Amino acid sequence: MVGFRRAAALALVFSFFVIVLGAAVRVTGSGLACPDWPLCYGLWFPTPGKLAQIPGVAYTFGQVMLEWVHRLLVGGIVGPLVLALLIWAWRLRRERPSLLRFTVIAFGLLLVQAGIGGFTVFDRNSPSSVAVHLTVAMIFFSVLILIFLISGGATRPDRLSANMQRRCGATALVTLVTLTSGAVMAASGASLACDSWPWCGDTLVPDFEAGVLLNMLHRVLALGTVVMIGALSIRGFAHRVEAPRFFYGVAGAFVLVLIEAALGAFVVLQSVPLLGAVIHQALAVLVFSWLMAVYWRPTANAHAGKA
Repeated sequence: MVGFRRAAALALVFSFFVIVLGAAVRVTGSGLACPDWPLCYGLWFPTPGKLAQIPGVAYTFGQVMLEWVHRLLVGGIVGPLVLALLIWAWRLRRERPSLLRFTVIAFGLLLVQAGIGGFTVFDRNSPSSVAVHLTVAMIFFSVLILIFLISGGATRPDRLSANMQRRCGATALVTLVTLTSGAVMAASGASLACDSWPWCGDTLVPDFEAGVLLNMLHRVLALGTVVMIGALSIRGFAHRVEAPRFFYGVAGAFVLVLIEAALGAFVVLQSVPLLGAVIHQALAVLVFSWLMAVYWRPTANAHAGKA
């Protein structure tokens, strides 16, 4: 079981890199740097020399490599890792039967995600296809978190009410919507539609222009996320004796989301969309993951105890 848990951790790490690299692809406008799928300009391995022989390539080699490496990590590392987990879970089905069920779900989501990735290319990276692509990726990632937790065995459970767990799940859902809205904003070219913060310009009510509205919607959702995680942390503090894991989990998420909000403001005010936006998305994924780990822990304890 230790080996399975390490493999699940490895799948989580590489999946995280894939999601963050996807942010770099969006921010640099490299989503169509490989206009076909699953190949790239009909090539398994694009090189500067081969690309120079293809007329009409409007992207730099660096942009092509970003998109190509993004696909390589999925097809060459994450996919084989999840397939290995599926085979391993089959062998462990008597010892930990629930692992097989959730690993099948993860593998199915990965196949769906690969298909959506191809559709996103053919759909010319439309904001809606980008939103669906990222949402499915995050659901897949959350299932991997559950698999990792179950493989660790049961831990000392918190005395946590079902209502508190549901609140944590709702907060994670709002965090996911906020994260996805940021991706849609980037795909629409609206990341810097508002060059001031927290307002857009000098007025409380901004102009009703599409990019500005997308930008302000993301900020409103981000504010809601901070408030919800903050409220969850206050409730966690009140129950810290009977539910210490829950308290430390949501408190950690609150610290991360405050850093995330500050970084978002910094990106706007300093106009550093590339590195700042990539780190911004990485932190958003961490906040969502942290909340999902807290949300999944009672479920993982229940399934880890079944043999």
